[in-house]
Amino acid sequence: MSSKIRTPAASLQGDSPAVDSPSLPRRSVRRGGVRTSLSAPPPGTSTITKSAPAGKRAAISRSRANKSLKAPTPADVPDALEIAFLQYMQVERNASDLTLKNYAQGLRALRTGLPTFRAWPELSADDFRAWLFMLMKRELGRATIRVQFAALRSFFKYLTRRAGLISNPLLEVQLPKTQRSLPVVLTLAQIEELLTLPLTLKTDGPQRAVSWAPQRDAAILELFYSTGLRLHELVKLDVSDINHLDESLRVTGKGRKDRLCPVGGPALRAIQKYRQAAGVHEGPLFLSKLRRRITMRAVDDLLQKYLRHSSIGFKVSPHKLRHSFATHLLNNGADLRSVQELLGHANLSTTQIYTHVSTTRMKQVYDAAHPRA
Repeated sequence: MSSKIRTPAASLQGDSPAVDSPSLPRRSVRRGGVRTSLSAPPPGTSTITKSAPAGKRAAISRSRANKSLKAPTPADVPDALEIAFLQYMQVERNASDLTLKNYAQGLRALRTGLPTFRAWPELSADDFRAWLFMLMKRELGRATIRVQFAALRSFFKYLTRRAGLISNPLLEVQLPKTQRSLPVVLTLAQIEELLTLPLTLKTDGPQRAVSWAPQRDAAILELFYSTGLRLHELVKLDVSDINHLDESLRVTGKGRKDRLCPVGGPALRAIQKYRQAAGVHEGPLFLSKLRRRITMRAVDDLLQKYLRHSSIGFKVSPHKLRHSFATHLLNNGADLRSVQELLGHANLSTTQIYTHVSTTRMKQVYDAAHPRA
């Protein structure tokens, strides 16, 4: 049975307004030697007349003209309920830009991908089970599926509390459990090799990057390992976030929550050398060669470049440097609560996964405590 809303349907279903095709003046377009006359088509159709003989080039011109005149379908346009929900998440819940983007994509994916979709209040538990089955048929990972449904769960919780939806059909849908695989961790020798590459690697051929790129890359890698930052946290850093006096860093993490992270001496020295070489005194901390804020893609690309010149034989992402940071802390005696604060985890259970890979510390405790070790 589909869910119902107490308030009038017209005000809550948020049907998208009809998209009126703009009136297009008649004009003549030459494409590939074929003169085609375009005029404003009736809704849902397009009228194309050609003065050239029929042939393959004329068919291509008709296809291109049809694509250019195609208006967006109502399913492509967010309705009033979605817009109100995203505004609620931004203003009242202070959700990050990344969360808002993921939620909008999750809602749009179901709205445009579920064949039986009519309106949000009319969806039933069977509709969501069908959507879950469709996602699993695409062989998406369990974590990816749960991220998609996180947007839907939050949306329908909002509908029941703010928009008068009587029942939440998602409460009847059971999602697949997450597969908690152990994080891949680099050894200390591998970390040392990776951190020294930016300043020692000799490039072949003409140098197209800026002269201060090696210092910037060295500072980025040092800061990753010194603080355990997430990738999006690092690229958002400004010069004003660094406090050289007490050797700390102000970081804006998930949910726009701020935390202070201590920074090691090698990382601070690497940042200072980079700033002097690049002339960075204010604004974004890490710059691209165009002197704009560096992107997440660019940081990942520079890491992969140095990995290709290293002896590390497996794939390493910026997040694996975060895993290595946490595991090495636990191996050297740090307590779990402190590591949780340094990583910015809201729940201790998220940090506990690193205890399973901290085998060095576990063996030390076992050898020291067990009478027959």
